[in-house]
Amino acid sequence: MATELKRQAPVKTAISRLCGIKTPERAFRIGADGEEMVGRELGRLCPRWAVLHAVPVGERGSDIDHVVIGPGGVFTLNTKHHPGKRVWVSLRVVMVNGAKTVYLRNSRYEAKRTSRLLSHAAQFEVTVRPLIVIVGGNLTVKSQPDDVTVVGRRRVAEWLKNQPEQYTEEGIRELFGHARLSTTWLDG
Repeated sequence: MATELKRQAPVKTAISRLCGIKTPERAFRIGADGEEMVGRELGRLCPRWAVLHAVPVGERGSDIDHVVIGPGGVFTLNTKHHPGKRVWVSLRVVMVNGAKTVYLRNSRYEAKRTSRLLSHAAQFEVTVRPLIVIVGGNLTVKSQPDDVTVVGRRRVAEWLKNQPEQYTEEGIRELFGHARLSTTWLDG
């Protein structure tokens, strides 16, 4: 998306960057940079873990930053890149520089949607747990929400590795086989 916006208005994009003006292209670029950093962290997982990046869901242009399937279960990762900002987490809210966000609501929705689609494809119930991965921000977790985990980028791979075993290698392969098919993600 950032590339497309830059292509449509290259001069405007360049001037905006030089002047530090916040534009949609900048927001997409910063988000994409964060997703790439988290992707590199996920590369530290052992081969028993399967990772899909930027999974397109439905037909309206939405995607899931990362879907991770491994011994510890199935997870949706929602990357939030906030360079130099304060990110504060409690049971019911994630705040960035004092402003409430919809990150918890969106992450819950993403995990439920993924659970529904993977369960349909696999023909058995697949539980999906949502994670919010904070990149570049000063993260303070007062208390973790009950149903969404918030971690910093540098801790995500270790957190995943430390989850109790849910799936065998055969189960991981089966779920990944369904998850890597584009037809699984058609929301109909």
